[in-house]
Amino acid sequence: MSLWAFEEGCWALGRGLVCGVDEAGAGPLAGRVYAGAVILPRYLKLEGLNDSKQVSPKKREILFDQICAQAVAWAVAWVEPDEIDEIDILNSRIKAMDLAVRSLTPFPDHVLVDGNRDKGSRYALTFSHETIIQGDSRSASIAAASILAKVSRDRHMLDMAKLYPEYQFEKHKGYGTKLHYEMLDQYGPSPIHRRSFLKKWERKQ
Repeated sequence: MSLWAFEEGCWALGRGLVCGVDEAGAGPLAGRVYAGAVILPRYLKLEGLNDSKQVSPKKREILFDQICAQAVAWAVAWVEPDEIDEIDILNSRIKAMDLAVRSLTPFPDHVLVDGNRDKGSRYALTFSHETIIQGDSRSASIAAASILAKVSRDRHMLDMAKLYPEYQFEKHKGYGTKLHYEMLDQYGPSPIHRRSFLKKWERKQ
């Protein structure tokens, strides 16, 4: 199946500007959740474009720059850890995706959304859209959005590693690795930890 099949289906219906949107960082114990939104030129060739999790960090950086330089429109948005705790991670993911898409100029005619969720208890995607399970490996637009979200989040966590060097965020990017839990045991939570994600750890203290 072509990476452009979903976009072609939209174009056939007269939806000329098709956007892909995806998020990164739903699972970590610390840091923001990010979303990327991209409208690509039709059939833009980006060597190695795929789900960001299947692309090496070095290649992701190259693709990030190529996407930003050549996209019709692109945007990145995020939700901070304290708001994730307040509204929960599903609502945060939906809000970040909504913010990213609504930042686009021109605005898309239709949006391809990675996954199978388009609403939470407090936020919902209300523009023309469809959800696609594993869309980041099935749609060029969503794959590009996944690159923007992942690289943006990783860069942010490298900044946080400089701010809070004791947690070694540069190594685990906030995910719940053995090293990360060891640092939590030693230093306790930082200001960028998601307290709602630490309940199991807190019960052990």
